[in-house]
Amino acid sequence: MANYTTADIKELRERTGAGMMDVKKALDEADGDTAKALEIIRVKGLNKASKREGRATAEGLVAATVVDGAGYMLELNAETDFVAKNEKFVELANKALEAAVANNVADVDALLAAKIGDNTVAEEIEELSGVLGEKIQLRRLEKVEGALVKAYLHKTSQDLPAQVGVLFAVDGTGEAAETAAHDVAVHAAAMAPVYLTREDVPEDLVAEERRIAEETARAEGKPEQALPKIIEGRMTGFFKEKVLVDQPFAKDTKQSIQQVLDAAGVKAVAFARFRVGA
Repeated sequence: MANYTTADIKELRERTGAGMMDVKKALDEADGDTAKALEIIRVKGLNKASKREGRATAEGLVAATVVDGAGYMLELNAETDFVAKNEKFVELANKALEAAVANNVADVDALLAAKIGDNTVAEEIEELSGVLGEKIQLRRLEKVEGALVKAYLHKTSQDLPAQVGVLFAVDGTGEAAETAAHDVAVHAAAMAPVYLTREDVPEDLVAEERRIAEETARAEGKPEQALPKIIEGRMTGFFKEKVLVDQPFAKDTKQSIQQVLDAAGVKAVAFARFRVGA
């Protein structure tokens, strides 16, 4: 019989989340060597994970933090909301976020290669995937920097972790900047802007929207002399929908986001918005 103790079983269960019988079998196979048993459990988890590669990961959570003027936000996906609210899944997301900060990484590949203890983030994901029986995927990571960065997380269901996250950065600090940046981050979570400023909208998309606006106005029989004004009006509507600083402020639609920031004496410099699965 392999030489291992109840404490060895407990330690491996805590480290892997595997069932007691699975842990015992691994220890028996490893002849009591806990390091080798851990490897066996991980390998078995990898085998299970490989069968799940084609499955959709539409559930999950968004996690975000701000450290020293830099905001980090990630989306970690699973197949079901049952796993998305699992304590170990949430813990993995938080550990991955800590790894992003510690290693100052700004893209998914770099974060997957970063370390959490002795393992990489990718290895931790594979291991937990095997334990929980679902495909788990680190879908995206964003880093936002500025003189002041605000993070806002929103739960679409009280039973689940945050499903929507926003990072928003401005070029100044102070009480007014703090309030405005927070309010704009909350606004962005609700109103789903795609671009920060008009300059960020791709030129080909602007041209396509302008073409559609013109063709629509002609199809409606609008007078030729009125077309330029009508087209510009519809383009303004397009920008108000897609561009953060052009949007009417959710708390006071008489103001635009740009006016809110102007009143606070700051300028928007960056933002990111994630919604799980979107």
